[in-house]
Amino acid sequence: MPTELTLPRYMTRFRCIAERCEDTCCAGLKIPVSPSDARRMQPALAAHPAQAEHLRRCTGAEQDGGAGQTPFLPMHPDGTCAFLDPQRMCSLQRDHGEGALPDVCATFPRVVTARDGHWELSGSLACPEVVRLSLLAEDAMRPESLPFPSPLIPRPEAVRHLSRDPEEGYSFHAEPVREALLRVLDREEHPLATRLALLGQLAYAVDDFYFRGTDAFRGETRAGAEARLSEALQRFDSPEAREAVHREFSGLALPGGPCVGLFTQVVKARMAARGGRVREWGRSVLESLGLEVGGPEELDAAWSLYTQRWHALNAAQGPRLARYFHHYVAHFLWRTSFTEFPSLLAYVFRLALRVGLVRLMLMGHPKVVALLQEPSALETPEPLELAVVETVQTVAKHVEQSPEFISLTEGLAGTGRGAQTLGKVLVFASF
Repeated sequence: MPTELTLPRYMTRFRCIAERCEDTCCAGLKIPVSPSDARRMQPALAAHPAQAEHLRRCTGAEQDGGAGQTPFLPMHPDGTCAFLDPQRMCSLQRDHGEGALPDVCATFPRVVTARDGHWELSGSLACPEVVRLSLLAEDAMRPESLPFPSPLIPRPEAVRHLSRDPEEGYSFHAEPVREALLRVLDREEHPLATRLALLGQLAYAVDDFYFRGTDAFRGETRAGAEARLSEALQRFDSPEAREAVHREFSGLALPGGPCVGLFTQVVKARMAARGGRVREWGRSVLESLGLEVGGPEELDAAWSLYTQRWHALNAAQGPRLARYFHHYVAHFLWRTSFTEFPSLLAYVFRLALRVGLVRLMLMGHPKVVALLQEPSALETPEPLELAVVETVQTVAKHVEQSPEFISLTEGLAGTGRGAQTLGKVLVFASF
């Protein structure tokens, strides 16, 4: 076990707001139930025979080599958990305590990552309260260290462990690579779009030898590969190198209409699959951007409208908007390990794609439209904060993990390496 826990400051402030949450985690998410979860839940399920039978059938099929079905908590037709009571509280926890919950329920929205004794805690943006805490406060993403064990980690046994094998150079050097990414992000003399482009250029600079499964860090080539990696990571600490990328990137022209079309297809698919809150959110956003149909002319017009709104909002609330998106990117670098991706470039591409989607959806949010129509309202932060929280959380919970978005990402990224992937990073960074 570690002696210290590292976490961004906002997680020291997190408390579940339970029935007051605008989008409860007890709806819209599939909750897997492991064999240990099932055993833990068994005494409590005596009062819930229908749910117990559901879990017994699924777990039995998996153990007997039958259908191979992964057991999940049973859900009502509207997507809410069968254990959610009319007061929007978990009846399982209410009646039997937190110990009866599956690991996912007991730990969400906390995400704990362990690497060779070093543990980190962050949160999932699928939780509205995590979004509020992580994006809005100026000091939200400042790193903190706490003694271990910590009450902030309710089930240490459920932590995900990432390997750090010296022979596997991709994971072994992950920490200095992430530190370099964070240094680039913190260069706030350049707009976020440029910093995303810099992250892409950094990833591309190591793309030919630093990726999952590389042999460059084995045997006689190891010292040379480590020297190349160190040089590439330090290159963008130079103001001259960053300014050169900024000048080149600023001259690029983005084919906005086709990108808007890709995002529109994904959102419409989610609206059809989810309904309810997601359908209403998607409908209002797409209507405000004129994307009900989504033909070529409508896509170009929506891109033009998006650009106008972004510049107008940035002119009125630039520092606040910059903070929200800086924290959004920093949260991604904290929350999501790039070693889970085939390459660093694939990781940066996924980040740029997410930023582009959130920005587009935010500029279609009715509260943003109302702000821009009433200039005096731009002086107060609350409407923009509400729009940012709803947009980021809805995208995180209902869009980013969807089959449609994953398919889009994989199709656009291809192998996740090479000049074509870098080009796509630059396109979506331009949003």
